[in-house]
Amino acid sequence: LIDIIDPREQYDAARFVEDALRAINTIVNRGNIPLLTGGTGLYLKALTQGLFEAAFSDEAIRSQLNRRLQQEGGESLYRELQAVDPETAARLHVNDGQRLTRALEIFYSTGIPWSVHLRRQPDRRAGFSRLLLLCLSCERDSLYERIEQRTGRMMAQGFVQEVEKLLDMGYSPDLKAMQAIGYRHVNKYLAGEWGRAETIRLLVRDTRRYAKRQLTWFRANPAMNWYDREDANIVMDHVGRFLGSVKK
Repeated sequence: LIDIIDPREQYDAARFVEDALRAINTIVNRGNIPLLTGGTGLYLKALTQGLFEAAFSDEAIRSQLNRRLQQEGGESLYRELQAVDPETAARLHVNDGQRLTRALEIFYSTGIPWSVHLRRQPDRRAGFSRLLLLCLSCERDSLYERIEQRTGRMMAQGFVQEVEKLLDMGYSPDLKAMQAIGYRHVNKYLAGEWGRAETIRLLVRDTRRYAKRQLTWFRANPAMNWYDREDANIVMDHVGRFLGSVKK
């Protein structure tokens, strides 16, 4: 699922599930087994366990929360969420304004915390009879070093020029897609708010924080099989046994 929408389009877990299932069905119909890779835990959960069905929405409450987010900042809403739904607050970042406002919208429109709604949600998978979940880990110092190296490669291979091209094509830096890690940092650099060294430092920092949240999310999944990234032979043996059981 690469290069499938325009950056101006809104994209969420519901649309991802539709796109992913379409691609999965195409792969299965060719007689192959789909392999999903990536790091967005919410999207994986939506695909394998089903979406949050109680899609409570209140436009008035959402608009009010968005105004408060702009006026007061994320810290104020984060403290508010800690008071009414500490479980959800613990898994969100103070700068994740979109999910902070969504969590508060659900609470104020239903009187029930988002975390409680999620526990009540039936645990159903999107048509998968067999599923193998694998997550590779490594020492924290090694992970952080790899993040720094990756950031350096991105900058050296034209990431700044990529963002410049998007801006020249008329895409606003305020778009949701342009707020992703990396894009928002380079936008600050191009706007003259940060120097190059500061941009790289903050990009490395925020990528580390994101990686930490990814690990926290996946560790909460009891079905996840964990392996060190160096254990290639062990991983392949596990995958081989799984594929053998699927084909029987």
